[in-house]
Amino acid sequence: MLHTIKYGESRIITDMFTRETGRMSFIVPLPKSQKSRLKKQYFQPMTLLEIESDIRQRVQLQKLKDARLLGAYTSIPFSAEKLSVSLFCAEFLYHALRSEQQNAPLFAYISDSMQWLDTAAEGFANFHLTFLMRLSRFLGFYPNLDDYTDGCIFDLRAASFSHQVPVHRDFLQPDEARRIQLLMRMDYSTMHLFRLSHHERNRIIEVLLTYYRLHIPQFPELKSLSVLQALWK
Repeated sequence: MLHTIKYGESRIITDMFTRETGRMSFIVPLPKSQKSRLKKQYFQPMTLLEIESDIRQRVQLQKLKDARLLGAYTSIPFSAEKLSVSLFCAEFLYHALRSEQQNAPLFAYISDSMQWLDTAAEGFANFHLTFLMRLSRFLGFYPNLDDYTDGCIFDLRAASFSHQVPVHRDFLQPDEARRIQLLMRMDYSTMHLFRLSHHERNRIIEVLLTYYRLHIPQFPELKSLSVLQALWK
């Protein structure tokens, strides 16, 4: 579940990334009673659902027949920090996956990541950084870390390390390039070992969002970023 808006008095439009068909938009009737199969709480950002729908070609808004929780979160809704991360990831994916087709490995990465965050008791302050870094592998512009040698710059447009400074300004100087190649190797099990200050974490997310904007056309500023940065001080 990526994004939901109200449509009239009795329906919502929800955008989802699905395992079988990729990015889809659905029109959903709002539940009129607690006994309804389609419950309002199912349509919160990054909720993992199992859905039933008759997908019709060339139809912009699909009709959702049924929805069930694929797995209920036990901690994300009750933790301000985790909830802010979840909302940030939802807004980011809403824009990053605008035209994404079926991609089962990407779906598994997203769902596994959210379940990891939900079960983590501590050591998840760098989750959003790791999530964005590793996501680029599925979208086709993950940098080749084998190209790195000490003293390289990182060309954000070319997604590569080089000793040649490009003519444009979208590159990282050697000190930051060195850190980026190191951080790109971290995963959820090791990210707690990277002790980052508030300033360092904000600089990394700034670089990552610039990187994505260079590779995804019309990628906007994210409203949820300021909330995330305020909580992780």
